[in-house]
Amino acid sequence: MAAEPKIKTIGVLTSGGDAPGMNAAIRAVVREGINRGMKVKGIYQGYKGLLNEEFVDMDARSVSDTISRGGTILYTARCAQMRTPDGQKAAADVCRRHGIEGLVVIGGDGSFAGAEKLSEQGINTVGVPGTIDLDIACTDYTIGFDTAINTAMEAIDKVRDTSTSHERCSIIEVMGRNAGYIALWCGIANGSEDILLPETYDYDEQKLINNIIDCRKRGKRHHIIINAEGIGHSSSMARRIEAATGVETRATILGHMQRGGSPTCRDRVFGSMMGAYAADLLADGKTNRVVGFYHGEYVDFDISEALAMQKHLPEDMVRVSKALSI
Repeated sequence: MAAEPKIKTIGVLTSGGDAPGMNAAIRAVVREGINRGMKVKGIYQGYKGLLNEEFVDMDARSVSDTISRGGTILYTARCAQMRTPDGQKAAADVCRRHGIEGLVVIGGDGSFAGAEKLSEQGINTVGVPGTIDLDIACTDYTIGFDTAINTAMEAIDKVRDTSTSHERCSIIEVMGRNAGYIALWCGIANGSEDILLPETYDYDEQKLINNIIDCRKRGKRHHIIINAEGIGHSSSMARRIEAATGVETRATILGHMQRGGSPTCRDRVFGSMMGAYAADLLADGKTNRVVGFYHGEYVDFDISEALAMQKHLPEDMVRVSKALSI
């Protein structure tokens, strides 16, 4: 039998960009929270909804048939007010007024910074990493990444088909903010000739042009360039490359389609495990923690420690991506 929870009522919200698998995490927070003897309140529209007191009491049936849905059933929003001391104090006051002693925040680094401030205001907080960008340093996996790269991979395969038919060069821009993980994984999975990563790209466009020309001389009839969002400017890059090489060049920006869609098995399982872990931490009276998956295990870190960590692209993947692109 589970131990009596240290706190009685918790809230759960999703903040920042949406990611497939967030609903699995919400579902797990609600059901594990109830299993641990706590009441659970859903908070609509992230920190904005918290400040506006947009709450809903949740039970096990509230999250039925949600695990396969993309996006977030609690909706999400950006909230500039939460970055201010007055906004942070107001958010903590709202929690106390509604009896919310603990809060699960599903989102990225910016969302965790808000959770850290709420913890300083006396509200028990736990962060769950939900972002397609895979750019949170304390965890080897973030909810939404697997679905996003599979969505992008399938789209890139389709672009390659038409690019081959017309013997074109195609620049395909994928999401990831200033992190190159989606670009790197798709570059390898789709067999691209070039991958432009914010962490490594030197903006020497002439090298790209030379590579396209060399590939043509070796008999390649198409050329795929995966361009990360953090570099961007794919359309203007396409025009310059076409002018320099004489090869018809088109830009495709995949955009927000990468955020949507039914989550993969991996994202449903990671969302479920991380959400349940977060509820357990709150039931045990923990605060200022962020859940992670590190070296094959579900773990938790102090949020301040997690936000101070640095994350780097795996050098072996970068090396292999170059070796395989010949």
